[in-house]
Amino acid sequence: MTPRALKALERRLEQFLEDLTALMGRRERRHWARVYVEGLLLDGERKSIEPIATRTGADVQALRQFVGQSPWAVEQVERRLAEKVVDLLREPEVWIIDETAFPKAGQHSVGVARQYCGTLGKVANCQVAVSLHWSSAEASCPLLWRLYLPKAWLEDAERAAEVKLPPGEVYRTKTELALELIDQALAWDLPRLPVVADSFYGNDLSFRAALRERQLAYVVEVEATTVVWTQDPQRPLPPAKKTGRPRQYPPQEALPRPQDLRAVAEQVPATAWRTVAWREGSRGVQRSRFARVPVWAAHGWRQQQHPPRVPEWLLVEWPPGAESPRKYWLAQFAQPSAGLRRLVRLARARWRVELDYRELKDELGLDHFEGRHWLGWHHHVCLVSIAYAFLRSEQARLKKNFWCDLEPTARTEESARPAD
Repeated sequence: MTPRALKALERRLEQFLEDLTALMGRRERRHWARVYVEGLLLDGERKSIEPIATRTGADVQALRQFVGQSPWAVEQVERRLAEKVVDLLREPEVWIIDETAFPKAGQHSVGVARQYCGTLGKVANCQVAVSLHWSSAEASCPLLWRLYLPKAWLEDAERAAEVKLPPGEVYRTKTELALELIDQALAWDLPRLPVVADSFYGNDLSFRAALRERQLAYVVEVEATTVVWTQDPQRPLPPAKKTGRPRQYPPQEALPRPQDLRAVAEQVPATAWRTVAWREGSRGVQRSRFARVPVWAAHGWRQQQHPPRVPEWLLVEWPPGAESPRKYWLAQFAQPSAGLRRLVRLARARWRVELDYRELKDELGLDHFEGRHWLGWHHHVCLVSIAYAFLRSEQARLKKNFWCDLEPTARTEESARPAD
């Protein structure tokens, strides 16, 4: 965005930031928050502190202190921002859970380690963050973030002190971080939406069970090697023996043989497949061939594990002419169950998070932060999310059917008087 374009949006940006920066407390914090957001919005190759200070003519030390050390609470600002985004993106469709990586050259930034970097498609030196996005059918926006901390960071007290980790931090898997984000959104009473996620989360039986415990619908991608039953595995127990402990579960040989998802897809009758279009993209209408099958997950059956076995919908995409299915999802909904078209639309909704990540990084410098400390990273990510939400609000204004007046109604002397 050019300085001239930003100047034209000055009043609306001020109104957008007003209630968010009010939670930061002191006037100078509110000032530096606006400077930083303006620096993120302005054109420039780098969106780290020094280039932002140069771009905006700001005092670099004051800006560094605001981002890296100022004690404003990220969670309070995130909650207000979430409420603003929920109000902005009407007709919500899903909550998207995903993760993104931040490649790093050094070893001192909080959470950095050699780990899988989705941005580069290989194991590399990077940070990884899990995020929750609120999404309509047209657009999405991040609401919450959690930085993943490898175990080595929590086992090295000196290193943890250098980056000023909060006291009491413990190791949490990415799946556990995702559930923390969901619990935070639920604690804020955000409207409940179906959860969509890729196979890293969908493959985890405990993650899907946790969503059911929270009474959340979901459509999550899974790998073809996932094994399931196509019949209910809950079988009557055999007659009790005169000696020994009574059996709690049917013997393994009494269960039907589970199959991997490709084998299940190959047995779906031709009449069950339907061609479904789910959106119109830059390459035209997106459509493919899908079928759904009720299944019961067989995770751990060989080890005679006995997690609750509940029915889920298996959604399979098998494009016409393809030798094998392209994708698989497992889904569960409260009654009434979702139809095939809705299942497809929700399963295919996750593409919007990739657009979010690309724009957050390329346009707003999400991965440009050069500070090392825990607080600074979270401040930067929160401010980037604010800038992104503002851009989403401006995009909404350009739509012909824009319905929401984002500007506060002016309080006239007459309207400010109490009613008689």
